[in-house]
Amino acid sequence: MVKPELGALPHWDLSNVFPSLESSELKSAIAACEKHIAALERFLNRHDVRKAARRAAVASAIEIIEGYLARCNAALRQMRTVRVYIYSFVAVDSHHQTARTLLSAVEPLGVRLDQIETRFAGWLGTLGERLEAVIKRNSAARSHAYYLRETAAQSRYLMTEAEENLASELSLSGASLWQKLQNNIVSQLTVNFSRDGKAEAISMPALINLVQHDPDGEVRREAYEAELAAWKTVEEPLAAAMNGVKGAAIVLNRHRGRKDAVHSAIDDSHIDRKTLDAMLGAMHDSFPDFRRYLRAKASHFGHAGGLPWWDLMAPIGHNERVYAWDDARDFVLSNFERFSPRLHAMSKRAFERNWIDAEQRPGKRAGAFCISVPGVDESRILCNFDGSLDQVSTIAHELGHAFHNQCHVGMPSLRALTPMTLAETASIFCETLITDAALEQASSDAEALTILETDLIGKTQVVVDITSRYLFESEVFKRREKSEVSADDLCDIMVRCQAQTYGDGLDARHMHKYMWTWKPHYYYSSLSFYNFPYAFGLLFGMGLYAIYQERGASFVADYEALLSSTGEADAATLAKRFKIDIRSRKFWKNSLDLITERIDRYCALIATAR
Repeated sequence: MVKPELGALPHWDLSNVFPSLESSELKSAIAACEKHIAALERFLNRHDVRKAARRAAVASAIEIIEGYLARCNAALRQMRTVRVYIYSFVAVDSHHQTARTLLSAVEPLGVRLDQIETRFAGWLGTLGERLEAVIKRNSAARSHAYYLRETAAQSRYLMTEAEENLASELSLSGASLWQKLQNNIVSQLTVNFSRDGKAEAISMPALINLVQHDPDGEVRREAYEAELAAWKTVEEPLAAAMNGVKGAAIVLNRHRGRKDAVHSAIDDSHIDRKTLDAMLGAMHDSFPDFRRYLRAKASHFGHAGGLPWWDLMAPIGHNERVYAWDDARDFVLSNFERFSPRLHAMSKRAFERNWIDAEQRPGKRAGAFCISVPGVDESRILCNFDGSLDQVSTIAHELGHAFHNQCHVGMPSLRALTPMTLAETASIFCETLITDAALEQASSDAEALTILETDLIGKTQVVVDITSRYLFESEVFKRREKSEVSADDLCDIMVRCQAQTYGDGLDARHMHKYMWTWKPHYYYSSLSFYNFPYAFGLLFGMGLYAIYQERGASFVADYEALLSSTGEADAATLAKRFKIDIRSRKFWKNSLDLITERIDRYCALIATAR
């Protein structure tokens, strides 16, 4: 359901990566992946790292580490380019059988690479003090020091090499298939929906956009009801997928000696529990302010209690501007230019060279993301553009990810590995730039109210809803340890977690029990709790934005240097560059106070508008 006033919406172009899925160039690249991986396997076999662990000579360790780093970086760059290219076709058309077949064909190569990395990590963990001697004496090891130290530290949570290899192979016929099933069901689901007397089959992402953004409250309500009814028809396979993914994670965490799934998630995020507890605690303390915002919005819509779900993300009144694609592009570029010439130049290139796939269509996955294409030092962005300011902010958000990727160009793959928490830094920063610019340019209180509404919708999702997702996933893991969790139970857990976080800000009669069905993060086969990193990114990014407001142009170079080094230190160490203590509840409260100021302004404008 594309609005004609949006103009022509772009599809992304990857022809500069490979000519086509059937091209000889892609076949050669896949063969090159095989060649790189085989060379890496031969290298480790030749040095027999199992026996090398017993050698005391630092020189032997230097030879192995230096050779491994060079070969692994080359293999990762080639493999990621091939996989991203093929996946780009599946992401916009899950029916694309050629791409799906190719993707399944290259996945075993990824498994082999994972097995090699596991083998190397196990050996690295045996070096002990020799690792520091290697880093001191060898330039390649020194430039990869953080990766090497972190890999050695995490090696304590590895099973035996044989067990890790078996787990990698089984993932292709287990957890990763459950993940694919969820993606296919959600992206291929269509719903018959009537609007303005016209019935048509629309994709689930398009229906969700109606629930969230349509200016007509009756349309939102009917779309919400149609959405819940549609999820009911596929709840059983999606519940099976959830149980499959979480069950596999529980077994692997137990055998790897992890305390729980959160344990691996915070290690993946390169933070500690003290940081997570400080952030979640500050977020919990802020809930009364968010509920105040939600009740003010409910009052505006004439609801005596809290908001029904279909009004949670609804625009206020009919003042929301509809952005044509060209207008969205110009607005983003003009405001990026005020901040950073590098950010502006890259974003301009992204629009001109069709890095972005914006049109909603059947078979395309919901939501938005940005993926790096290492082979051409570019990124590609997927969104489902509907002309709302929210979608303009989404474009800015994803371009922030692309800029972060750009800051890593020329850097070896292993040095550019960025934890989930820090991966949201640039995206949130860019999103905040756009929101502040929109507020600055607002021509009336009504327009300012609309902009604040869009901003607070997003902030509520990241602070309040993401906490509900964290609580939901925590309980699902606990329940799954004992038995399978039924679709009805998943719905029950979801509603209880929403009630716990939203409180009286939501109408308890009209919540969203099926939110577990379409959020892809719950189904990631090798990654649990992809929820709190978004909150970290929001609040960390806003903290940096406050520093930018104080320092002005002198901040930009330090900020870009931070983005370049997100794979070279943990979050706490990088934050210290800006005198930020992320283990302190005070830092997170200060960031949340910036949101509270916007809530105060919003509530004042709502009171005036009555």
